[in-house]
Amino acid sequence: MKQLELLYEGKAKQVYATDDSERIIVRFKDTATAYNNLKKAVIANKGLLNNDISAMLYRHLEAAGICTHFIEKLNERDQLCRRVSIIPIEVIVRNIVAGTMAQRLGMEEGTRPSNTIIDLCYKRDDLGDPLINDDHAVALGLVTYGELKGIYATTRRINEALTALFDRVGITLVDFKIEYGRTSGGGIILADELSPDTCRLWDKQTGEKLDKDRFRRDLGKIIEAYGEIDRRLKRLEEEF
Repeated sequence: MKQLELLYEGKAKQVYATDDSERIIVRFKDTATAYNNLKKAVIANKGLLNNDISAMLYRHLEAAGICTHFIEKLNERDQLCRRVSIIPIEVIVRNIVAGTMAQRLGMEEGTRPSNTIIDLCYKRDDLGDPLINDDHAVALGLVTYGELKGIYATTRRINEALTALFDRVGITLVDFKIEYGRTSGGGIILADELSPDTCRLWDKQTGEKLDKDRFRRDLGKIIEAYGEIDRRLKRLEEEF
């Protein structure tokens, strides 16, 4: 597989074309951003850990029957993935109240609601990625109601699979955000990444934060936290 021109560069990844029009290479960067890109840093080897963690999580979801863009991990920093057109909606799953939800609604962080909460955000940096509802998403022409129904069903399956996986390694999956993309055939599949950059992960015994909140909140030991997630998932993978 030959790497060709850079197609897109985001806050944490680069996307390259390949000599196969249906395949892309996703490269994980060491940059970290927060608060709509107001806070930035370079954290050595973060991209390597996110690549490794994301690959393991995608393999787990594929084994659970969930279609994703992931094909294989190529090296320490790169993944080979299916080429999709990203739907500009962030789907946020909240199992426990934390972060912006706690601030926005005046709820105590760590509260476990009786239901699983799913939020939608319109991916527009210039608008601050605003919260939207189903009707907004359809009015904007981003998805149909039928597509949203499928996205919600798949998202709940992803949440169940990831919650069970992290539970086995002593981690609470607090919340996470995912994105979907359309294939050339019109199907909608999971895309982007799954990592401590996109998930809140708390140690079940100590409550220690093992995710991007260590960067957002200046808690330090960011690489150590990401490395701990990587090690636990690797140990579990080696058992199977």
